[in-house]
Amino acid sequence: MLSNSLPAPVRHLAADEPSRRSFMIGAAAVAGGLAVGFRPDAAAAQAAAPAAPALNPLQAYLRIGADNSVTVLSAHMDMGQGIYHGLATLVAEELGADMAQMKVEGASGDVKAYGNLAWGGFAQGTGGSTAIASSFERYRRAGAAARLMLVNAAAAAWNVPAGEIKVAKGKLTHASGKLATFGQVAAKAATLPVPTEITLKDPKDWTLIGNPAVKRLDSRAKTTGKQPYTIDVKLPGMLTAVMLHPPLFGAVAKSIDASKAKSVKGFVSAVMTPRGVAVVGKDMWSALQARDRVAVTWDDAQAEKRGSAELVAEYTALAAKPGTVARKDGDAEGAFAGAAKVIEATYAFPYLAHAAMEPLNAVARMNKDGTLEVWGGHQIPDLYAAIAAKVAGVAPDKVRMRTMMTGGGFGRRAVADGDIVVEAVAVAKALGWKAPVKVQWTRENDMQAGRYRPLYVHAVKAAIDAAGNPVAWSQRIVGQSIAAGTPFEGGLVKNGVDGTSVEGASNLPYAIPNLTVELHTTKVGVPILWWRSVGSTHTAFSTETMLDELAKAAGKDPVEYRRALLAKHPRHLGVLNLAAEKAGWGKPLPAGKARGIAVHESFHSYVAQVAEVTVDAKGGFTVDRVICAVDCGIAINPDVIKAQMEGGIGFGLGAALAEAITLEKGRVQQSNFHDYTPLRIDRMPKVEVHIVPSTAAPTGVGEPGVPPIAPAVANALFAATGKPVRSLPFLTA
Repeated sequence: MLSNSLPAPVRHLAADEPSRRSFMIGAAAVAGGLAVGFRPDAAAAQAAAPAAPALNPLQAYLRIGADNSVTVLSAHMDMGQGIYHGLATLVAEELGADMAQMKVEGASGDVKAYGNLAWGGFAQGTGGSTAIASSFERYRRAGAAARLMLVNAAAAAWNVPAGEIKVAKGKLTHASGKLATFGQVAAKAATLPVPTEITLKDPKDWTLIGNPAVKRLDSRAKTTGKQPYTIDVKLPGMLTAVMLHPPLFGAVAKSIDASKAKSVKGFVSAVMTPRGVAVVGKDMWSALQARDRVAVTWDDAQAEKRGSAELVAEYTALAAKPGTVARKDGDAEGAFAGAAKVIEATYAFPYLAHAAMEPLNAVARMNKDGTLEVWGGHQIPDLYAAIAAKVAGVAPDKVRMRTMMTGGGFGRRAVADGDIVVEAVAVAKALGWKAPVKVQWTRENDMQAGRYRPLYVHAVKAAIDAAGNPVAWSQRIVGQSIAAGTPFEGGLVKNGVDGTSVEGASNLPYAIPNLTVELHTTKVGVPILWWRSVGSTHTAFSTETMLDELAKAAGKDPVEYRRALLAKHPRHLGVLNLAAEKAGWGKPLPAGKARGIAVHESFHSYVAQVAEVTVDAKGGFTVDRVICAVDCGIAINPDVIKAQMEGGIGFGLGAALAEAITLEKGRVQQSNFHDYTPLRIDRMPKVEVHIVPSTAAPTGVGEPGVPPIAPAVANALFAATGKPVRSLPFLTA
């Protein structure tokens, strides 16, 4: 499966060699503690794990220490979306712990324990807004099992019936006056069998789940700068490497001249890697200074040399031709022939960078006992462990992935070939494993040698009858496939259609009897990747803005128009109605102001947003207020949900207003935040978030806040000016 993703042999030029340091990796002990774990089918089968003392802590979901701390081992990476806090809430609820006791660590190393159940459990991973959906039940069961074991241990020690013991705030108490903390009975509890019969709390008894007053665990550490990230990792003797990537995608390094770099104090080596050249120094500063003195000769014979304008022109031409069918209902072409009015539009969407605050990085260290450790924001750790093992030439069971919290991801770290992991391991190996190596990308690496949301062009044709009802819809989407050529292809590409290219259009919920969605998948040398909300980043815009054009052509209010078309979709209707109500839809606005609405489902969560804009006499505008309604099933952490909706709105609005990666003769034109401009704080609108009460299974919130914001703003501008917006970003449209 990984053969196409493995790097070529590594060559390097060594300068001053650092003295060899040896490092030992010890087994983490849980002194006097308790480890509880379940197989991934535990949620369905309630199968018991082996007795706790036999479990390695990295095969467990939680540990209770003698100090009364409760450490949750997270199956999912936290990149700011709050999953660490979410899982801690689930465990604490069933365990009877105080949130002040709770800690969370990234876990990896056992796909049976940590496999993403929303993906079928075949791999550990974080993505697609599936973390809570995957772990809602298994982490509650882990907490409930630990609670029973603690109670049974206390009952035996006190010689009282287990049913008489109460658990709350991290303590066990009995009417006789006996009291113990979790930590005081954890050692005894660890010797007891893991219970097979587990009863979870009735939702009416929840005190933490759904409680908006529960404070997020990582807030203080983040606001005080104490939260460690991979960029903060410091190991004894560690070297730092920075990258020189080819100026054109697909070019390869032919030769390196590092002679001038030898004058830089602290320069260690220049190392050729599969995607470029790593310049190694004793610290970041020396590596950067040396990098500027390293000359690389590139072979660009196979490189991508087309520019954005050429690609858009090619895509637009393709959009005029039939493509591979992704959905076909009725006879759209026949319905167009008899329609009262037909509207046609072409939409263009540029490449987009992820632009996370923490650029890519990873640390690799080979230990004296032959184990390889890799620190990083490991979004799919077992996949990366297999790749790292191959690069290092060690057995897979000798790899230890240390998953760190990450300063933003947005899909960038969910790669099939383990790019930054490969670079770190390859460089450390090329140096003879003499020292740990951190590979740290700069912002320029991230912008100019990254992986991007693909460029897309849509051709949409829609029609209404004499009563204004939509009778036909044809949509052709042109763009690269994110999944093609990766291990994800088998699951995501069906009958020639990459589902991530058409999602949001192929499942369009509106009652349109004749509907066709087609796809043209292009081959371009620009590396691409998932980007927060993936296909919905562009399909929501084209579909929701076209809906407003149809509503105007029909002489109908955009909200009422959608209500009629969503009669069979109650959850879409629920967020639509709530957002419209809270926004005061239909109430008059002052001159120059207008509202626009959009509703979209992504990752099984439903979001509607109303944007209020002010348009000035010169054609400029501001987004003043956004009202957001979200239905994500059971709300585990309402404050996190609101934060993710706010963050998603800011993220999506930044892309809508100004963000674009553009190519000129194959070269990326942007390099940093001066010419790739995410949303500035002075353009962030006031945001109100309203959560639809629900008893449905919880779904994700990390991505679904993004898709509706751009079309909601575009629809507001359409209402204000009468001119439809059909390309992004707005400020260069």
